[in-house]
Amino acid sequence: MKLFKYILSLNLLLIVFITLPAVGQSPDQILAKIDSVQNAFSDMSATEQMKLIDEENRVKKRVVEIKQKGKELRMVRFREPADVRGVGFLRLDSDRLYLYLPAFRKVRRIASLATNENFMGTDFTYEDMSQSVYADDYTARELSTQQGQYRLFLEPKPSADVNYHHLVILADTSNYVLRKVEFYDREEEKIKELTIDNIEKIDGYWMGKTMRMVSLDENHKTVLELSDIQFDQGLSDSEFSDRSLKRPIR
Repeated sequence: MKLFKYILSLNLLLIVFITLPAVGQSPDQILAKIDSVQNAFSDMSATEQMKLIDEENRVKKRVVEIKQKGKELRMVRFREPADVRGVGFLRLDSDRLYLYLPAFRKVRRIASLATNENFMGTDFTYEDMSQSVYADDYTARELSTQQGQYRLFLEPKPSADVNYHHLVILADTSNYVLRKVEFYDREEEKIKELTIDNIEKIDGYWMGKTMRMVSLDENHKTVLELSDIQFDQGLSDSEFSDRSLKRPIR
């Protein structure tokens, strides 16, 4: 009986220990490190193999090229198939988002009221596409540590122009690499879930090469596989412009 009580007490202490916040670090400090890892490079480019999978497991395949410089500049352009070739998304800062549709030969600015719309049939909204630094829009709460991961509850700042009631994110304690994001709507219902896997250290930077965004209410998902990843190429600001967005795909 004494042995059983000892084992029970030990297990309870272990549970308490693994759910305690990281010693000496506040939730916001942990979030800042997660953001830092996500944006550690000066610039980045990659190719994405994209799959759109519906509730009947029908698959649409697309090939996308992405570029990013610093925390602000980001461009996404479709290479394949032919019906979406040349369609592009450009982020210049958090409230300057643009869409280019080759059929109309026009760059259209995305209004703030439209940032909750999905981008080109994917499960990523324009807001998701533009998110790069969580600490700009969210305050971190409820830090816990369990099974080698930090868990943070992200509450929008009063000034933030975001569409989610809150987020829950998980990141590895060993390297602060983001591994999961849960998205909650205004009714506090979880509506989407992003998981990040196939983590590698490439040229000194941690990168998740597989991303899976699932829309829970629609049973639809978008799977991204990154390849041809290159860092610190010295991309110029001119690579992220209306002119570049309209440039024909090679």
